Amino acid sequence: MTASNRSPDSKHSPPVVVGITGASGAMYAIRLLQSLCQADIDVHVTVSPSGAAVIRQETGMAVNLQDLDLLKLVSFLPDWSSERHRAWVEQTDWRAAVQSRLHYHRHDDFLTPIASGSFRTRAMVVCPCSGSTMSAIARAAASNLISRAAEVHLKEHRKLVIVPRETPVSVLQLENMQRIAAAGGVVLPAAPGWYHGVDSLDSLLDFVVSRILDQLDVENHLIRRWKEDQ
Repeated sequence: MTASNRSPDSKHSPPVVVGITGASGAMYAIRLLQSLCQADIDVHVTVSPSGAAVIRQETGMAVNLQDLDLLKLVSFLPDWSSERHRAWVEQTDWRAAVQSRLHYHRHDDFLTPIASGSFRTRAMVVCPCSGSTMSAIARAAASNLISRAAEVHLKEHRKLVIVPRETPVSVLQLENMQRIAAAGGVVLPAAPGWYHGVDSLDSLLDFVVSRILDQLDVENHLIRRWKEDQ
């Protein structure tokens, strides 16, 4: 799996926060976590109960929100995954290093570091982002750690990327997207392009994750870019 190259200063960079909510598209979050781990970036993860339910439904993986096994989550690959993605997961030498870089926080724990603006972070990604989470972020109405951490990133003027997947969207959802964008957030719908040589489900998945990584300034080679090698 050649998702990303390790940057020389990645070990000294602040961590990335990843919030996983109840929209469909759990594999986008899993592939994002895999890519960040490969880039040697510390990741703080929080999952909503609805997010856990979607992971269970779409992957068959049971999720214990009291003590989530992030290593198990990062190791997951569906049956349709290509050999290039299996290569990294099937290795064993990455596990100890990755385990030290993954940090899990319960969705109802407001005393955790990522709930405070004084805890330095590189960026936050809500992937996938449900409509209810998007509404909470747009209106600064934090009811769990995910919406609170997102609110922190907006108030601290740090990069916040939300990845909505639901379609079609209502006028109210469009208004919430506009509010988040106006506050400095990036709205990045899970809408893969088809110009990069699509030949599998992995190609479509990697397109969206590659665009998220671009927003985080994480070098990656998940896709063949427009006009590249043409």
